[in-house]
Amino acid sequence: MGCDPAEDEANGRGTADPHAWRIHGERTIYDNQWVRLGLVDVEPPGVQRFEHHVVRLGRAAVAAVVNDDDRVLMLWRYRFVVRRWGWELPGGLIDDGEDAKDAAAREVEEETGWRPHSLEHAISYQPVVGMVDAPHEVFIGRGATFVGEPADPEEAGLVAWTPLADVGELMARGELLGSGTLVGLLHLMALRRSQD
Repeated sequence: MGCDPAEDEANGRGTADPHAWRIHGERTIYDNQWVRLGLVDVEPPGVQRFEHHVVRLGRAAVAAVVNDDDRVLMLWRYRFVVRRWGWELPGGLIDDGEDAKDAAAREVEEETGWRPHSLEHAISYQPVVGMVDAPHEVFIGRGATFVGEPADPEEAGLVAWTPLADVGELMARGELLGSGTLVGLLHLMALRRSQD
């Protein structure tokens, strides 16, 4: 959850970082299967203790699946929270006890109807580290087989194999939604550039 010098010492992690915030406890304000809101009692170095809001979300898996024609599997979706349509990579929450790679493959198939041939872990990251705990795992897929229509039409939107060469323009037009999509596509573009 955080760096507590006493906890670091107790857990055998050696000398604690003197610039780390001390965590004195956390209380839950709201909790359900998708989101938990807590107030964390924190003490930054040289600052009086205070309660800091923290939103905790489940782990998410996102997949950038590319085919032999250098097209990436994407979804055109409406997101009511931001009231916009945009392109996204398939992905979703990792179930309790589920392997992140298996979750990424499941989400691709459920949302697009395509089963990835292979997935490799690309990066783990946190999209909004100041107030939100939302671990993301991004995978790169090579090839896919069509196995049927998406399992959940509401989740799917329009499924399309989009040329990787068009991603820069989609980004410039603000048509890419979500950090998982951006991180996955930028990673894929960096891989392509390093191979050229």
